Amino acid sequence: MRSPFPNSWLARTSAALVLCTLALPLGAQLAAQLAPQDEPPAGLNGGRLDRPQNQPPRPTPHYPDGRVNLGPLPGEKGVWEGNAGSTLATNIGRGIDNPRMNLPTNMKISEVPFQPWARALYDYRQSTTTKDDPHTKCLPSGGPRLFHTPYGFEFVDVPEEKRIYMIEVGGPHTWRIIYMDGQPHPKNLDPSFFGHSAGHWEGDALVVDTVGFNERFWLTREGIPSTEFLHLTEHFTRTDYNTMKYEATIDDPGAYTKPWTGGWIIRWQPDQEMYEYVCQDNNKDPKHMLGGER
Repeated sequence: MRSPFPNSWLARTSAALVLCTLALPLGAQLAAQLAPQDEPPAGLNGGRLDRPQNQPPRPTPHYPDGRVNLGPLPGEKGVWEGNAGSTLATNIGRGIDNPRMNLPTNMKISEVPFQPWARALYDYRQSTTTKDDPHTKCLPSGGPRLFHTPYGFEFVDVPEEKRIYMIEVGGPHTWRIIYMDGQPHPKNLDPSFFGHSAGHWEGDALVVDTVGFNERFWLTREGIPSTEFLHLTEHFTRTDYNTMKYEATIDDPGAYTKPWTGGWIIRWQPDQEMYEYVCQDNNKDPKHMLGGER
């Protein structure tokens, strides 16, 4: 029996069905690629832990005396990641690689209480693609910059010395000492990259008070400035085994009209450990050192 439909119609219909069949999986793939991501990609600096979905994180670990353990449990290993793109204040579209880890209470750069010269310096550093960043010349990263430098860091709590050490991978063999003996800052400090840090516990938060900074580093990677008048107060709160909330209050009457606060979330990277990193070895970063395009 002859079909009531012309052969050309059948051909077009058949072709359309084949194309639809092929397009469905392609469309699903494309939709998955374009859909908003709830989490950043996995990895050492990706901001997500490689643990099964729906598995709750372990609780905050404590020592027998009640202090929070800022490191791994006995028999385990791990480091805190370096959120290279996190920062204290958000400048949308410029210099931020990982803004989703920033605290929701962070200011925008336009809201930061810069003194005019400090804002002008920040704008200059942005306009030159941060080519003068001291970190790219292998100088230490003081203050918050220490915690958004790649490859991670760890805390080493030595209670018998009443000290907590911070050790970083992605700097020139960087370490920092937090004195936990309750003593005040020494007078007439020689300005340094890390200053003098005195710490104490407020509940589960390690609070670190630091003075005595020099002006040879940037507070953050995108160029937020500071002066020798900087008084930095940091809160490190391990909210669960996998997560630390970092908050820094900048009180610097040399550069700002009033104190201001910002921070980000730092994730635990299980099964990672510190390794040798020599900043001066084959150091090549032309996009920052020469002011190239990002």
